[in-house]
Amino acid sequence: MELHFPLALAKQSAYIRRMSAPPETSAAPGKPHFAEFVTLIASLMALGALGIDSMLPALPIIGADLHVQVENHLQWIVSIYFLGMGIGQLFFGVMSDWLGRKRVLIGGVLLFVVFGLIAAATQNFAFLLVIRLLQGLAVATTGVVTRSLIRDLYSGPQMAKVMSISFVVFLLVPILAPSLGQLVLTFLPWRAIFLIMAGLGLATAIWAWLRLPETLQPADRRRPDLAHLKRVAYFVVTEPGSIFYAFAITFLIGSLLAYVALMPQIFKDVFHKPHLMAGVFAACAASMGVASALNAFLVERLGVKRISHTALTAFIVVTAIHLAWALAGLETIVSFLILQSLTMGLMSLSTSNFSAVAMEKVGHVAGTAASLQGVITTVGAAIVSGLIGNGWTGHIYWLPLAALGCGIIALSLVAISEKGKLYRNT
Repeated sequence: MELHFPLALAKQSAYIRRMSAPPETSAAPGKPHFAEFVTLIASLMALGALGIDSMLPALPIIGADLHVQVENHLQWIVSIYFLGMGIGQLFFGVMSDWLGRKRVLIGGVLLFVVFGLIAAATQNFAFLLVIRLLQGLAVATTGVVTRSLIRDLYSGPQMAKVMSISFVVFLLVPILAPSLGQLVLTFLPWRAIFLIMAGLGLATAIWAWLRLPETLQPADRRRPDLAHLKRVAYFVVTEPGSIFYAFAITFLIGSLLAYVALMPQIFKDVFHKPHLMAGVFAACAASMGVASALNAFLVERLGVKRISHTALTAFIVVTAIHLAWALAGLETIVSFLILQSLTMGLMSLSTSNFSAVAMEKVGHVAGTAASLQGVITTVGAAIVSGLIGNGWTGHIYWLPLAALGCGIIALSLVAISEKGKLYRNT
């Protein structure tokens, strides 16, 4: 036993060194121009958000049409879809490391289209929930495989730049999708929303089929097996840059999801002006887009970690100021708009770069690693946001307090990963 242990340890170390090596090239032949690639990636990513935000105005109508007795059950149309997105990332990440990025990505989008068509025809609420779960599982490919595509083609600041610009385009969905859903309902039944989602999914799949290259060469592909998954999982959870940054993203995204969930209650119970919610929501989302555009411009000049660590520190400062302002009884819609916009913009500067850092040393198993990180961040953020939502008591200070706590935890995790060296130029 003593003789076999050093040999096994040596093999494990060699395996980790191979996985952590950077890719030999930062581009693949035949890929579309940078602007088209970023727009296509953002469009693919946006399908997942479209399946959530465009549905929000339709929930009461769906409940009435399908005879849902308990109004709170309508929230399951969104939550079970989000659950499917989290679970599906593991499956599609592993499959993309085996079959290649392109076919898995397009296959998942086509399944999203099929389930959208089925949802449009369903007459039973329980069956609709099953279809929504499957639709969420299918659309998970647009999150995990696109991250792997970016990692295959770019690294370092360039990878962060692509992610930031993609995020700017992606943010148009939460800004516009609720209005799109409301516009559809003005002229058509709620089922038309599913048909429109299916149509957009089909158009995006055709675009990806025509223009995206296959970025994972046959020699680099791995058949799925439990032993391999265990090794990759071990590497992902023991490589500091991967696991600590993934958990940091989890808490920051958790605070964002809590903000989205609490917005109706805040504007109804605190400000008593629910009609202003959509405008404030759009303005705050726009601040995230501005921050991502700024990051894309600066990241190659200042470095991924310097920008993200400074932004996270500023996030903590702003949420602390917001908390003090709210506790003093000074909160108004104007102050909420300003401080919450700053909070979300700084969060965007942090998370877009944290994603790049988390993927930096897992290039040779990018698909499986991205899926494991995606499961951690998606499921974890849902849990964090749920805990924050359950703590809501009608006082506005709870939102900045929760965000401050999430920011402090995220900064602590990053500090552990970086061994206290937070503001270096990398």
